[in-house]
Amino acid sequence: MYWFLVIIAFLLAGIKTQKPKKYQKVSVIIPAYNEEDTVATVVGVVKEVSFVDEIIVVNDGSSDNTEAEAIKAGARVITHRVNKGKGEALFTGYRKAECDVIAFIDADIHNLTSKKVEAMIMPILEGKTDITKTKFARARGRVTELTAKPLLNFFFPEINFEQPLSGQFAARKEVLKRINFEKDYGVDVGIVIDADVLGISITEVDIGAIEHDMSPLGDLNLMANEVVRTIMSRANKYGRVIMIDEIGHFIRMSIVGLSLVILGLFTIFFVSFVPLVIGIMIGVIGIIISIYYIVKVIIKSIVMFKKTPKGNLVRSFIKIHFPLIISIILLLLMISTFIGAAHFENGVLSIEPNSRNLIIYADDSPRGNSISVRGPYTVDIAIEDELDIIRMPGDAMATLGVKENDTIRVDDTVYTIMNARDGEPNILRLPKEAKNFLNLEEGNVIQNTRLKQVFEGTLMTHSYENENATLYEHYTISSRDVPSSTYEIFLDNSSIAYSTGIFKKNSIYEVKIDDFVTSFNFKKNSNVTFNYENHTVEILFKDTNTTSIKQVPRQNQGNFLNLNL
Repeated sequence: MYWFLVIIAFLLAGIKTQKPKKYQKVSVIIPAYNEEDTVATVVGVVKEVSFVDEIIVVNDGSSDNTEAEAIKAGARVITHRVNKGKGEALFTGYRKAECDVIAFIDADIHNLTSKKVEAMIMPILEGKTDITKTKFARARGRVTELTAKPLLNFFFPEINFEQPLSGQFAARKEVLKRINFEKDYGVDVGIVIDADVLGISITEVDIGAIEHDMSPLGDLNLMANEVVRTIMSRANKYGRVIMIDEIGHFIRMSIVGLSLVILGLFTIFFVSFVPLVIGIMIGVIGIIISIYYIVKVIIKSIVMFKKTPKGNLVRSFIKIHFPLIISIILLLLMISTFIGAAHFENGVLSIEPNSRNLIIYADDSPRGNSISVRGPYTVDIAIEDELDIIRMPGDAMATLGVKENDTIRVDDTVYTIMNARDGEPNILRLPKEAKNFLNLEEGNVIQNTRLKQVFEGTLMTHSYENENATLYEHYTISSRDVPSSTYEIFLDNSSIAYSTGIFKKNSIYEVKIDDFVTSFNFKKNSNVTFNYENHTVEILFKDTNTTSIKQVPRQNQGNFLNLNL
C-alpha cells in the first residue's frame, strides 16, 4: 500500500512538472478597399471562430462606408488615408497584430464560413506547418493561369501549388519576420516564394468553394504586372538565373539565326535595290543557323534537366529565353502577313504584302489624332441601294479632310460620303461609275498615301455646323502635300471653323453668304472681313508652316466657302 501511494505521488508530481503546451493567440487581418457590402459579413463569420482573439480590418483608403461597416461589425479598424495596395494593407495589419498566429482573409468573400477559417488556421495551431495558403473551388484565375504559373514553372519549378495567388494565408508571426512583404498584388506570390526558398514549411489547404467579386480587366492587368515584377525580382534575388550562361550562347545564336530569316524576308519583299538571290541566301543561312542552335539549346537543356535538382531546367536559361520567344513570334507574324497577302491564280503564286501607314502630324492643324496608323484599303463595289454613296473608313476620311455626310464630285456626279459598314474597317466601297472613272478594280489595295492620288482633282464639300450657321468648304484634292495656309472663320466674333488650304498669292477667291457673293484678294497672313446684313464674317489667315492637299478653287472655278445663316 505504501509503495502504491509513492508511485501515485511520483506520477502526480510528473504531471505537474510537465511543461504545459503554450497557448497561441490568433489574429485575423482583413484588408479592405471599398468593400462596404461584404466586410461586415466577413467580420461576423470570423467572430464565430472560438480561438480567434483579434480581428483587424485594414481600411486601405476606401471612399465608401467600409470603415463604418467594419467598426459596426466589431472589428478593430486601422485606416490608410490613401490607397496603398494590398501588400501594404497586409503589412500594416501584421505589424499591429498582437497575437502569435496571423491569418489574412479578403474582405470580398461572399460565402465565407467559420469552418473555412478554421481549416486555414488549425494546421498551424497543431504544429503541422508554419504557413498555410488556401486553394478553393472556382473558375481558374486568369492572372494565375496566364502569368503566375508559367513564370513559377520557369523559375521555381518546385513550387507546384494549384492556386499560388489564392490570397488567403495564415502564418506564425515569428516566421513572417523573415518574409519581404510586397506593397501590391505581388504580396501573395512573394510570400510563397520566400517561404519556399528560406525553407519555411508551407502547406496548401483546401477550404472548398469561394465566391469572390470578379476583378475588372484593368485591375487584372495591374495585378498581372505586379505579379510578374515580384516573380522576376525574386528570381534574380535568389540566383535562379545565374546558370544562364551555360546555354546563353546557343540561345543568342538562335536569335541571330531567326533575325537573319526576318532580314531575308524583309529584303525580298521591301528592299528593291538588293538582288532577290541575296535575300534568299540571307534567309536560308538564317534558317540553318536557327535550327542548328535551337537543337543545341534543346540538347543542352535535357542534359541540365538531368543534373539540376528537382528538374529545375529553366533556372539556367530563362533570363534570355524571352528574347528568343519574341524573335520567333516576330518571324511568325511576318510569315503570317505574307501568307495573308498570297494569291494563287492560273498556276501562279503571287505574294503582295501591303503596309499600313504611320501618320504623325508635326503641326497644330486640326486633323484629329496627331498620330495614327492608317490603311491599307481594299476596293469593293457599292451595294445595290447605295449607288449615290461612297463608303470609306474614318482613317481615309481624315486623310482626305472630310467627314460623314460630306460630298464628293466624281465625273460630274455628286456622291455622299458615309462611314465604312460594320465589320468592314478597311473597305472602300464605290459605285461602279465612280470606280471606273478613278481607274480602280475590285480587290485593289490602296495604301493611305495613295488615296490623294486616286482622288486627285475630285471636288470635296466639307461642312461645319453651328447653332447660328452652316458653313460649306469646297476644295479639290491635290496629289501631294504642299505648303498651305491655316485659316479660322468667325461669325460675329464667334469661331465656326478652323482649317487649312492651298492658296495662291494675289489670287481672287469667292465667298457666298446666303445669296450674297463676295470675293477677296489673298494676301499671306492677311485678314478678310465681310459685312452682311447685321452680321460680320471674318477670315483670319495664319502662316503655321502647314502642308495640305486641299486645293482651294479660285474665282470662276467655284465658291471657296458657302455660308448659310
